[in-house]
Amino acid sequence: MTAAQEDLARTRSEFLQIEAPRVEDGAAIWRIARDSKVLDLNSSYSYLLWCRDFAATSVVARDVPGGEPIAFITGYVRPERPETLVVWQVAVDHAHRGRGLAGALLEALTEKVATHQGVKVIETTVTPDNTASNRLFTSYAERRGAPLEREVLFDDRLFPEDTHLPEVLYRIGPLAA
Repeated sequence: MTAAQEDLARTRSEFLQIEAPRVEDGAAIWRIARDSKVLDLNSSYSYLLWCRDFAATSVVARDVPGGEPIAFITGYVRPERPETLVVWQVAVDHAHRGRGLAGALLEALTEKVATHQGVKVIETTVTPDNTASNRLFTSYAERRGAPLEREVLFDDRLFPEDTHLPEVLYRIGPLAA
């Protein structure tokens, strides 16, 4: 086991639950996304729907059994590419940052979807200035020994607001079995 994998295992043991979100987690997930100050905030209603309709491809971390979410990853399987999981949002509550929780969540989620849904590739989009997400997905690919491709998916000219940066697609995989 590498040092990075040992850190992730230790992080997972610090948090007593990493599991699929429940509908009643939607409000807490919305607050974590809002307070991140970097994510595009969706409506609170959309987070409720996400917890209902995409729970199988999303995870939350709780600091105590049955406690409020302190971090989450939302994702979905691409309809035209059922072997691909799109990671939509990753956020960790400010008080719990810097302990490897996002990496532990990503590992838990990909283990779950690889086992239960046959996912072999992870995709996500990241703006070039999002250092934390760039590190998260780069280190994930390195830990997995998986190839990582980057390309601009949506150029900034496609967005109606003038301040939006381009979205860079990260494609990681195929993942080892």
